[in-house]
Amino acid sequence: MLNSQFNEFSKNPQLDLYPLELQAEIDAVNEWVYDSLNNGVYKAGFATAEAEYEKNAIMVRDGLLKCEQILSKQPFIVCDRLTEADVRLFTTIVRFDPVYFGHFKCNLIAVKDLPHLFAWLKKIYNMEGVKETVNMKHIKGHYYTSHIQINPNKIIPLSNGPDL
Repeated sequence: MLNSQFNEFSKNPQLDLYPLELQAEIDAVNEWVYDSLNNGVYKAGFATAEAEYEKNAIMVRDGLLKCEQILSKQPFIVCDRLTEADVRLFTTIVRFDPVYFGHFKCNLIAVKDLPHLFAWLKKIYNMEGVKETVNMKHIKGHYYTSHIQINPNKIIPLSNGPDL
């Protein structure tokens, strides 16, 4: 629905992030990205037992390494073009180093240390109209002040992560 129902309001109605011929591949990528990264950071960050945290932190690291491996062979996460899977992945990766790495203790590897994933992040962030949608002050403020059980003093780190 999101891919076509709002075309009359879009600046780029021809943009197809979920093309029919790639839907099965996009759905398969979205499934493991959601489990290991989009939701994985929360499973690690809100774990209430060490074993649960470790299992999920390792899953997050493995998800990042899988992205790195894929992006070492192609420019986007599904193929040679931007798809919905890249958009879904971007929302987690742009927050990863400044928030999830420290706040949710997903600190086995940083995005800035994965050259292909970091290059992909910078490429997406610098696409027309994208960086204007990322308000790191708001993102960090939300995470670091709303999870009192994780950060009871509501201290917001100074770093916004690597330069994009």
